[in-house]
Amino acid sequence: MARMHAEDLIIRPAQAADEKELSELNRAAWSWLSDVSPQPAEDHSVFDERHTPDQFLIARLDGRLVGYIRVVPPTPLASNRHVRQIQGLAVGAEARGRGIGRALVEAACAAAEADGARRITLRVLGHNAPARRLYESCGFVVEGSLAEEFLIDGAYVDDIWMARSLTA
Repeated sequence: MARMHAEDLIIRPAQAADEKELSELNRAAWSWLSDVSPQPAEDHSVFDERHTPDQFLIARLDGRLVGYIRVVPPTPLASNRHVRQIQGLAVGAEARGRGIGRALVEAACAAAEADGARRITLRVLGHNAPARRLYESCGFVVEGSLAEEFLIDGAYVDDIWMARSLTA
């Protein structure tokens, strides 16, 4: 698939009006490779009291929503305020391999740093090699793992913790 030109891709904060498209993308991108819960129902809402539009950056290409990333403070503790955590990344199948995931990760890191964060963390399933390669190529390093943390589709899967410093 051809890579897009940077000017063709728009990354912006999500708005409440994006919910239907986000829900459709979230459902379509679901896979046991990346998810620990069953596929969301067709009427599942992406936004709720714990998942608000301001936590999401979305990627639009040629007017279509093709990806999103969700970044939140990992805890409500003041002592942890300098950290952000990626808690969701998806790129639609038709748009994969075009640098959209990388652009979303880099935009999330830039937004977190602009908001005063010093580091950004994430959790990724051990068997999700494509996501792990993406995060490593964006400067994330493995800081730990929980062996056989999840039983997914009949197999035990490790939970890998990764992080990236946002300070020079």
